Order: sequence, then structure tokens, then C-alpha cells
Amino acid sequence: MNTRFARVAAALALAVAAWLPAGASAQQPAAPAAPAAQQAAPAAPDWNKPPAWGAISEKPGYASVRGRETNVLIQDGGHEWRKLRNGPVTFYGGILLLIPLVVLVLFYMAKGPIKTHDPLSGKLVERFSSVERVAHWTMAISFVVLGLTGIVILFGKHLLLPIVGHAGFASLTVLSKNLHNFVGPLFIFALVIFITLYIRENLWKPYDGAWFGKFGGLLSGEHVPSGKFNAGEKSLFWLLVVGLCSVIAVTGLILDFPNWNQGREAMQAANLIHGVAAILAIAMACFHVYLGTVGMVGAYKAMRTGYVDETWAKEHHQYWYEEVKSGKQPEKAAGGAAQPATGD
Repeated sequence: MNTRFARVAAALALAVAAWLPAGASAQQPAAPAAPAAQQAAPAAPDWNKPPAWGAISEKPGYASVRGRETNVLIQDGGHEWRKLRNGPVTFYGGILLLIPLVVLVLFYMAKGPIKTHDPLSGKLVERFSSVERVAHWTMAISFVVLGLTGIVILFGKHLLLPIVGHAGFASLTVLSKNLHNFVGPLFIFALVIFITLYIRENLWKPYDGAWFGKFGGLLSGEHVPSGKFNAGEKSLFWLLVVGLCSVIAVTGLILDFPNWNQGREAMQAANLIHGVAAILAIAMACFHVYLGTVGMVGAYKAMRTGYVDETWAKEHHQYWYEEVKSGKQPEKAAGGAAQPATGD
């Protein structure tokens, strides 16, 4: 019995001894397979090296979205545009906008508003028709809206963001952008009508040189005769309205309608030209707004009601007044019953 038990135990011990090496080998991790690079044919050198950024920006690639420049990943012009817009245009443009404000405040403090030398007569002369006034106010109001929203878009990050915070500035900028985009076409329409209505009276005349020579009497207080518009107003018409506003209108259309298939470089150039022209236009318009409101007594009334006092017409636009009296101008004298506005 004992002999049989010893044989069985010996057989089990031999079986366990034979199984242990096999089980141990089964628990060992499989040997790593040979690398694919060793199994396949060697690839071209640097086949997995990412291309340089310059090559990506200069070489169009593949894009599933069809359209102009949709296959260009990086456009170097964007970096240059950003540096110009956030650098010289913003910095020097801000200084340029402050200069006329400082000059006009100092001028008003030193000279005060320009008044007539003689007492007002109470007799009115028609100066602007209703059509001329509607065209003027439509262009003027849209110009102011575009100017204010443009200032928010261009300078708001530096001036308003620290005050109103990111959420408030984001809302204000979105509102400004939408107003700017939709008021722009209205401004262009009013601009064309305005130029058509006012161009004849803004043609240069020989006596305009004398007005320039005496600077319109603004500093000396001397009476300098002029036509319906003096040489200063004519300069603003040609430089500001016909020149700068036309540039603003064309570049604004390029920016407002990107679906015209213009490229990014054209949009960036239009944006810079648009901003510089707008800054110059706002700076020049400050002088017109000043003289048309607090700077000259009676000027605002002329565009609000269409009429001016006879004394005002003789002292500020003598040649035009004489043509009205002689019937050479379409405007008429309104008679003597009307009373001038308070302060005129």
C-alpha cells in the first residue's frame, strides 16, 4: 500500500516538474514584433518631417471647401496688417484726432463764437432748400454714427475695455460693427446725392484767393466777401467730401461685401486705407462741426431752418447775397416779418 502511494506521489511530482517550465513560458510577455521599418522597404529620408511654416503659407494645399484662398493655411500679410493696425495707425491716429479738439477748444476760449458786426435785421434770406438740408443731415448723421462706431472698433480695446470689462466691450463692439456695416451703404447713397447738389456752388472763383490770404478774417475779425460757400468750406468739400469720403466709401464696400471674391490681401489693404482715411476725415470734420454749431452764431440755424438773417448773409457771404438780391441765385428773400432765433 505504501509502495503504491509512493509511486503515485512520484508520478505527480514528475508531472508538476514537467508542467512548471511550460506554464512559466506561457506567462512571459510575447516577444516584440520586429519594427515595421525593418520589415518594409526603407522610406525616403525625412518622410515624416513636418513642413516649415513658410512653405505652408507660400504653397497652396488641398481644401475640401471651395473658394478663393481657402486652400491657403497661413497668410503672412495678416501679421503685417495687424502690426500696422495696432501700431502706427492706432497710435498716431489717436494723436491726430486729439489735435483738432485741442486747437478748437483753445480757439473758442480765446475768440469765442463768431458774431455779426451789425445788429440783425429780422429779414430772412433762403439759404438751403429742403432737399439740400435732407441730403446734408442724412450724410452728416450717418457720418457721425460711422465715426463713433469706427472709433469703438479701432480704439475701444485700449480705451473702453479697461472700463467696461470684456463682456461689456464685446457687446458694444458687436453693436458697433453691425451699425457700421448697415449705416455704411446709407452714407454712400447720401454722399452721392450731396455731391450732386452742392458741387456747382463749390467751384473755385477768383475771389477765393483773397479769402485764403486773410484766412477768412477768423483771426482778425475782418469782413472778407465770399460766395455761397467761402474758400474754407470749398476746401473741405473737395478734400473731405469728394476726396476722403469717396475713398472711405470704396474701401468700405470692399470690407462690407467679402462675397465679391476679393482676396485677403485686398481686404487688409482696404482696411488700412479705410482706417487712415476715416481718421483724417473725422479730424477735418471737427472744424466744420465747430463752425456749424457753437463756433459761428447763425450757422446752425441756416441748416436747421433753411434761412439766415439778411445781416448774416451780407457779412459772411456777401457775393452770394448780392446774387440772391439780383435774382441770379435760385434762393429768395423771405420778407421782413420773421424773427431770428434767440441768440442769433
